[in-house]
Amino acid sequence: MQNYAIVLAAGKGKRMKSSLYKVLHPILGKPMISHVISNLNQTLIDRKIVVIADDAHEIKSLLKDEVEYVIQKERLGTGHAVRMAEVLLENEEGSTLVICGDTPLITKETIKKLFEHHNTKKADVTVLTTIKDDPTGYGRIVRDENDEILKIVEHDDANSSERKIKEINTGTYCFNNKMLFKALKEVNNCNEQNEYYLTDVLEIIKDHNGKACAYITQDVEETLGINDRVRLEQANQILKRRINENLMRNGVTIIDKENTYISPDTTIGQDTIIYPGTICLGKNEIGSHSIIGPHTQLENTKIGNHVKIKQSVLTDSEVGDHTTVGPFAHFRNHSIIGSHVRIGNFVEIKNTTFSNHSNAAHLAYIGDAIIGKKVNMGCGSITVNYDGKDKHQTVIKDNVFVGCNSNLIAPVTVGENAYIAAGSTINRNVPKDALAIARNKQENKEGYAKKYRKK
Repeated sequence: MQNYAIVLAAGKGKRMKSSLYKVLHPILGKPMISHVISNLNQTLIDRKIVVIADDAHEIKSLLKDEVEYVIQKERLGTGHAVRMAEVLLENEEGSTLVICGDTPLITKETIKKLFEHHNTKKADVTVLTTIKDDPTGYGRIVRDENDEILKIVEHDDANSSERKIKEINTGTYCFNNKMLFKALKEVNNCNEQNEYYLTDVLEIIKDHNGKACAYITQDVEETLGINDRVRLEQANQILKRRINENLMRNGVTIIDKENTYISPDTTIGQDTIIYPGTICLGKNEIGSHSIIGPHTQLENTKIGNHVKIKQSVLTDSEVGDHTTVGPFAHFRNHSIIGSHVRIGNFVEIKNTTFSNHSNAAHLAYIGDAIIGKKVNMGCGSITVNYDGKDKHQTVIKDNVFVGCNSNLIAPVTVGENAYIAAGSTINRNVPKDALAIARNKQENKEGYAKKYRKK
């Protein structure tokens, strides 16, 4: 028996007051719909169908061929949205999860338990519910005298007694797939909003002697639907706390969890210490026994063991074991830093391989370069990689010493064991074991400064 998922993502989210589609707003740097799809990818879902508007090109650009798409041209309610998937799923055997693209906090564990409950009870529909102290705005779960689900009543359509019910519909369901699409044909829009409610499917299934169940999640926070930027901030805080506490329980020291932001796609080894102000975006892999921060940003990086990174920004780069970085260093564009390396303050490295045991202690720009082992890049060293039109590569081989304030005009190669004299501008290859001096001979004009001051 196969499992399917229909993700509702056609709403523009007017309350977000944004030109960006609601489901594309990021939580800890990751679009909320990507959180939903990531959770589905970790469950036994055979096909994922995303319902989008006809102009939702950015959603398709984000998810690409990871999912299938159907178009909802008119926003006529949740029942209408699900029915758009009819062309793909109507005749399929199995169970179908319906989930909203703005519910990124529902965990893969809850999704698995929802399917398990649905199958164990042999239900035709299972509703994910929870208990809220203030259920205002949510659909209420109305049960019969046997405590079974009778119907779901939307807040606007509920009477005074129904509005007192605290068990609410989260908007996530598991259906017998064929029963779902059969019942959708009978849904009408006779309600206050003139919309086709997916919740009406439950009563229709029951009218056909189908079985309706509920799975109650005890974690109210995970059912949060994000309708505006206040909810967006709440979701950021909830997910941040969830991730940080999980890391701490697994051997990572986080000095201040309220001021540390780590993406769900970041892994951190045991005995690593994360200081306040650290932000990890995208997919990061951080080893063990490292120290990250304070005030450091990592995005799509791989960090080794026993690494120290302080007050720096690293993007799309790798750092080897026992390397120190910062303060105020910047790595970008697929830079690969070796082991036992020292990169000091105000050093920028771009699209460069910087090999083991080499150093750039301070105030250097190293771009489009291959730096060998045991190389010293002196203070103020610059690889001049751009001629105004194209980028060129600098190659510095093993055991080279580059003196302070040196410019290496690419393309250029410096051979093994060579020395570059301080203040040189190098525009030709330097042979191995050579000393390259490229600067004007100093001239002292005696008494000139005294005459100048008199003027």
